[in-house]
Formats: sequence, C-alpha cells, structure tokens
Amino acid sequence: MNDYAARTTRIPRSKTGGFWLAAVGLAALALLSMMVGKYAIGPRQVIEVLFGGSGTDPILTTVIWNVRLPRVAAGLLVGGALAAAGATYQGLFRNPLVSPDILGVSAGASLGAVMGIFLSLPVFAIQLMSFAGGLLTVGAVYAIGSAIRGRDPVLVLVLAGVAIGSLVGAGISLVKVLADPYDQLPSITYWLLGSLTAVTRSDVLSILPALLIGIVPLVLLRWRINLMSLGDEEARTLGIDTRRLRILLVGSATLITAATVSITGVVGWIGLVIPHIARLLVGPDFRRLLPAAMLLGAAYLLVVDMLARTIALTEVPLGILTAVVGAPFFLWLLASGRRGWQ
Repeated sequence: MNDYAARTTRIPRSKTGGFWLAAVGLAALALLSMMVGKYAIGPRQVIEVLFGGSGTDPILTTVIWNVRLPRVAAGLLVGGALAAAGATYQGLFRNPLVSPDILGVSAGASLGAVMGIFLSLPVFAIQLMSFAGGLLTVGAVYAIGSAIRGRDPVLVLVLAGVAIGSLVGAGISLVKVLADPYDQLPSITYWLLGSLTAVTRSDVLSILPALLIGIVPLVLLRWRINLMSLGDEEARTLGIDTRRLRILLVGSATLITAATVSITGVVGWIGLVIPHIARLLVGPDFRRLLPAAMLLGAAYLLVVDMLARTIALTEVPLGILTAVVGAPFFLWLLASGRRGWQ
C-alpha cells in the first residue's frame, strides 16, 4: 500500500513544468486584471504601487490596494476553490455531470447566507450559516441517493439534487418575500447574481481559513481520490475506508464552496465546466487534475470578471456571464455522455 501511495503521488517533471508555466501565465493575467476597469492603469504603475515605488500617486495606491487587488485575489481564490470542489465531486461520484450546483450545495449555501443577510448577522455568522446550509443540502441529496436502490445511482443523485435544489430555492424565494424591500431585498437579489464588486481585503482574509481547511485534505488525499474513482468495492480491497473518506472529502468540498458563496454570491457553472476542461487537458488522474482545475478556474473567473467590468456601462453580474458559457457546455456534456471521461 505504501509503494502504491508513493507511485501515485509522484508527478513527472514534464507535467510540473507545464504547471509552473501555467502559474506564470496566471500571474500575468492577474496583472492585466488589475489594469482593466473604468480607471485604466498601466502595467508599470501597477508594479510600482505593488512593490512600493517612490512617488506613486495616492489615488492609484487607493485604487489598486483597496479595490483592484482584493478583487483580483478574490477572483483567484473563488475560481480555484469552485473548480477544486467540482473536480472533487466529479471524482467521488465518478461522473463529469456532477457539480456543487447540481448537487444543491450552492443552493443550500445560498439559503444559509441569505438567511444571514436577512437576520443582519456579521460576516463570520453568514459564512457559518452558509457552510451549514451547503452541508445539510448535500447530505440530504446523498442520503436520498443511497436510500433509493435498483436504479442508476448517478441519475438518482442528479434528480435528488434537482429536487432538493428546487426546495431550497423556494426557501430563498420566501426569504426574499419577507425581506425589507428597501434595504435587504436589493442586497439579497444582487448577491444571488454573483459579483466581486463589493469584495474587500477583510472579506478575502475572512475566507482564507475555511479555504485552507477545505483544500488541504484534497491535496493530501488526492491519490486516495483516484482510488475512490475506481468504485467502493475496489477501493475497500485496497484498504480505503470509503465511508469516512467520502464524508471528509464531501465536507471539504462543501466548506470551500460555502466560503466562496458567502462573499461573492452564486457564481455558477465553474464547478462543472472547468474540471471537465482540465480533465480533457491532463487526464483523470486527480494528482494532476486538481492543480490544473484550480489554475484554470482562477484564470477563467479573472477573464469573466474583466468582461463584467468592460462589456457594458453597468457592471454585469458574474452569474449571468458564467451561465452563458456553462449552460451550452452542460448541454454538450449531456449529448456526448461519458465518452472520453474515463
């Protein structure tokens, strides 16, 4: 078992070189993202402000440190985290059509966060309620999928996610009806569309512990996720406690999903589209799939955020733009089935 673990945690140098190149490209994209906006800033000015150049304009310093940098950092973290969560769910359930959105995690986390906004709770309490809502939702979906036997388990899981997601959506609608139409309702409505506009440095710092707690198990147990993709019986023959491992991995993926939802709102489709693209590029091996999905997810959200800032006079919510790409891609996945995923 130890020999197997050693073999499955070793990545060829050629692959790691590609990841380093992708990381450099992501850094360049982050620099470009800090330049783009209603107040255009040149690359030299951005670098001078970030690295403490003398004589920098105080307005530039304020824009970069208080507006652009937190926004870019949130885009990197949220995009990477949602892609990691999606890749984990797809690996655990052995199907590329599974994502936090389909399993109802995002909807449950949204209901928890909306309740927090409705009750005027602080940020930490909103994040805690968001995590609890996402965990309860995915737990209910998984329990239903396990209880119904004799049918396609993936189909049952997806349909259960749709049903629970609809029920949770009704709860969100009820909260919107009860919310103050002049104060709480506009905040809830805009938040549900997803945006990085109001993200601050304190928001980014507040989700870092949750992201670390959620992502570290995924990184440390990435070779075990490869075994889980073989099926429960095969994994158990190799000494894996599938029940405990699944609970840990689902909890980790739910935690990072809920943490991102709590500060940006619902940014859908990343957890479905990006892991599948990463799988087409690097294969199903979770050791390479996880970092590839995180890099692609971070880059994708930065690009979408730049489009949101520039394609119209009024900033377009992220959820609209990600759905424009994600919905057609999901239909293509349904048409092509599981070809090329294994």
